Amino acid sequence: MKFDFFPVDKTRWPDFEKLFESRGGPHSCWCMVWRKITGEKARSDKSQKKEAIKKQVEDQIPIGLLGYCDNEPVAWCSIAPRETYRNLGGDESRKNVWSLVCFFIKREYRNQKLTAVLIKEAIDYAEKNGARYIEAYPVAPDSPSYKFMGIKPTFERAGFEFVKKAGIRRNVMIKRIGEAP
Repeated sequence: MKFDFFPVDKTRWPDFEKLFESRGGPHSCWCMVWRKITGEKARSDKSQKKEAIKKQVEDQIPIGLLGYCDNEPVAWCSIAPRETYRNLGGDESRKNVWSLVCFFIKREYRNQKLTAVLIKEAIDYAEKNGARYIEAYPVAPDSPSYKFMGIKPTFERAGFEFVKKAGIRRNVMIKRIGEAP
């Protein structure tokens, strides 16, 4: 299978909406759990979360990448400048950091190492937009929660290094890209 990847922008919003509202899609969170927003109202119900993420797209704030197979949206990863998220427990001393926060892959496309491909595409996208570091927050493979943030071995294989724990389950991991100042 051949996959194509594109940042979510106004023209791709309908595909983002279609993927998130598809069967099994993350339409209850709309990838707003970790986003920095004004007021908690945008975290309270599905429609408000959807409107909040749509506003970020309309305001041209990067939110992530869509993965396509045969022109159909089938995968998502949240990759954006770290300052567009709430505190994720990372290393605040670094500048030009983008956070790789979560993934969704339609069931029929899982178990094909697509998460690793999404990580690579996210790194390329962030680097083209000025990132010098990518920070991720994966969990152990046997974690009972937060698996949508990826699992630690996948990030290790992609060259990420462990920095510290963030909470009980999440691991802060970092990868240097480009020319760090």
